[in-house]
Amino acid sequence: MSEQLEHNKKVVKTFIDAMGTSDPETAATCLAPDAFTLAKGFGKFAGVREFDTIVGTIAAFKQLLPTGLRPDYVSVTAKGDRVVVEFEGNATTCDNKPYTNEYCMVFTLRDGKIKQVNEYFCTKTADEVLWPLVAGMANEIP
Repeated sequence: MSEQLEHNKKVVKTFIDAMGTSDPETAATCLAPDAFTLAKGFGKFAGVREFDTIVGTIAAFKQLLPTGLRPDYVSVTAKGDRVVVEFEGNATTCDNKPYTNEYCMVFTLRDGKIKQVNEYFCTKTADEVLWPLVAGMANEIP
């Protein structure tokens, strides 16, 4: 496998691991300044998030998911400037409820950094378990 493909896979896994441990500083080093994520689907978490929101969300995971997301990789596939990762998250929320979800993320890299992420996950589970906590956190901000 080419050196570039291995580098791209390493950047993506570093990002997911940082997301899984609520480490916004490390996650930020993996992102291009104009990076964005696009959460696919029709749930409350669907939509586009740009660099600052991505990093801020990962920071908020520390409060939301104190155990971390604990990603368990199913597969990592790289071709050209794209890396596709399937993983399962297994966390406990701040109100002590289990949060398990399955993810497929399609990363596009540019110059060794993540430019775009298309996220696919069970929006029903995220809406039922995480959304009430996120809404509660938003209400606490003055």
